[in-house]
Amino acid sequence: MNRLQAYAQLVRLPNLPTPLADILLGFLAVGSLVGWGMWPAYLPLLAASACLYCGGMVWNDYFDREEDNRDRPERPIPSGQISPRQAALCGLILMAAGLAFAVLAGVLAGAIVPLAVLALLLTAAIFLYDGWLKRTVIGPAGMGACRFLNVMLGVAPAAALLPTRGVYLGFLVGLYITGVTWLARTEARVSNRTALVAAACLMLLSLLLTLPLPLLPLPEVATPDPSSPLFPYLLVALGFFVGFPVAAAVRTPTPSRVQSAVKRSLMGLILLDAVLATALAGTIGLVLLVLLAPSVYLNRRRWLYAT
Repeated sequence: MNRLQAYAQLVRLPNLPTPLADILLGFLAVGSLVGWGMWPAYLPLLAASACLYCGGMVWNDYFDREEDNRDRPERPIPSGQISPRQAALCGLILMAAGLAFAVLAGVLAGAIVPLAVLALLLTAAIFLYDGWLKRTVIGPAGMGACRFLNVMLGVAPAAALLPTRGVYLGFLVGLYITGVTWLARTEARVSNRTALVAAACLMLLSLLLTLPLPLLPLPEVATPDPSSPLFPYLLVALGFFVGFPVAAAVRTPTPSRVQSAVKRSLMGLILLDAVLATALAGTIGLVLLVLLAPSVYLNRRRWLYAT
């Protein structure tokens, strides 16, 4: 395997469309209500989210290198394809680039302080999760907090216009990914069925709490609510898409079944963002589904992995 492939593994390339979907969800939620004039700010904002996510994946493997030496020796760091020093340098560069892109987005949107603060909070949350929280009982909540902050980056260019809906969007995505992280905690070995059921219930709760989203109050400057009539039906379809592999994992909690459920749930995050977008922006929210193509393609590459 060449060095480029090793770095693609290190940053979990198959998952990269998911943080981008969070930012585009924010763009659609903001644009559909107050106009699309802030689109230039979202170009560096997408880059910021991508860099912070990939940097977080690098630091995840850096902090887990002793465990991976024992359980996953084929991964880039324990296999010697990338040294710990090289991984740390890569992680630092990605995090610094993410912060710089967030500041640039703030300049373009006229919201330097909100975007800079959120990017710093997201960076801190990533380091806290990778370095400590993931090994504790509140690890899944720590990952959920990272996703919450990433969604907030997407609405921050107009945060003052979307105080209620923006925070609620972040909460829904964060709650969903908390359940997914809980589902994945013991994916490398036979999982505890009770823990899997609890994770599945948390994911289901996040979908149920999505239903009242179009009913939340609009800011005074917003246009009329453009919620799509397809929204509830798409939400049900998402439940089945994610629910079948999760139910299979609960019935037979082997590593292969659980890992399959986790992969489907991560792709489901793009679908969740699209469903949320239809609730706030109308049918145009389905444009987020284009991110499924690279996600599915990259997940099918045998030399890549998503978890």
